[in-house]
Amino acid sequence: VVLFRCAGVVLAFGKGRGMRVLFLVQKEQRAILDRLYEGVAEHCECDIRWLSSDEQRNLRGYFRREVDVTRYDRIVFFLRFKQEIRQAGFIRTIPNLVILEHDAYQNYIPCKYTGKFSAHYRRLPWARVISSGYMVTERLRAEGFDAVFVPKGYDQALLQPQERERDIELAFVGSTNSVAYSGRKALLDELAQVEPLVVTRTKSGEEYCATLNRIRFFVSADVGMGEYMIKNFEAMACGCVLLAFDQGAEENAALGFEEMVNVVFYKDIPQLQEKLAVLRSNPQLAADIARKGQDLAVSQFSFARIGQRIVEALEPPLRPRAPLSVLERLRLKLGV
Repeated sequence: VVLFRCAGVVLAFGKGRGMRVLFLVQKEQRAILDRLYEGVAEHCECDIRWLSSDEQRNLRGYFRREVDVTRYDRIVFFLRFKQEIRQAGFIRTIPNLVILEHDAYQNYIPCKYTGKFSAHYRRLPWARVISSGYMVTERLRAEGFDAVFVPKGYDQALLQPQERERDIELAFVGSTNSVAYSGRKALLDELAQVEPLVVTRTKSGEEYCATLNRIRFFVSADVGMGEYMIKNFEAMACGCVLLAFDQGAEENAALGFEEMVNVVFYKDIPQLQEKLAVLRSNPQLAADIARKGQDLAVSQFSFARIGQRIVEALEPPLRPRAPLSVLERLRLKLGV
């Protein structure tokens, strides 16, 4: 894919032609997701726009100035949910709408967004939602939404295996600060009382990759989230043995996760310790699990592959959009 970026607009010319997609993404975002956007652009005619915080806060103004909606077969939002829910009245007027959402698990956990994703989507019942959790997707579908599962993944250009000594036996790399991560922090604190656990943070990119390549056993502690966060796929891709808090049989099957084959599951600290003892006493088993986990990540969860799956999820016909009300038509005409 060749990306031409100018004034927040990216025109992406990839191998795939046909479907014309306007892809609206966040300009200021901590995660590096360029490879994901390139993966999408490989499989469609993709106009990527990087929206600033101000532009996300005033989508009506942005569309009025910058977007001809008739040019696109799909308009994809990958924006801040906090800004979306404040502008549902305008968003209802956008045709061919698809929402890509990596945080919809918060709809079903105790936090400030509990139930708010469902409430937002009820105002947009014809929009397709691409969710990164399998069981989250199933719950959204059960509520009547057009929801499709495409998991999170990892940046295959930034995160790769290295020939490096794994001198950190047991570790977690990442944030534990937000309310959504309170279960993660509690579990890691408990584990640190009984095992030599390293909890650290790094800069994105080279430092993060180098650190993952030093870790033998990566502790994933996505407690109470109902889906696997991006760190699981990043750790697997870098050759760590993934010790994953078990999100359930359905979620695991949807991802191809197999216990003691390409991943190690646990439900509490004693169970984690039992399995860790087995792995410590059998280094070959640990090496096999790491290798098979890495093979799975590389084949199924690279951003190149996830981008392809996103485009596949865009292709089926969308539900018919309800006619705009008289008031909505008037607001569009007046630009208010």
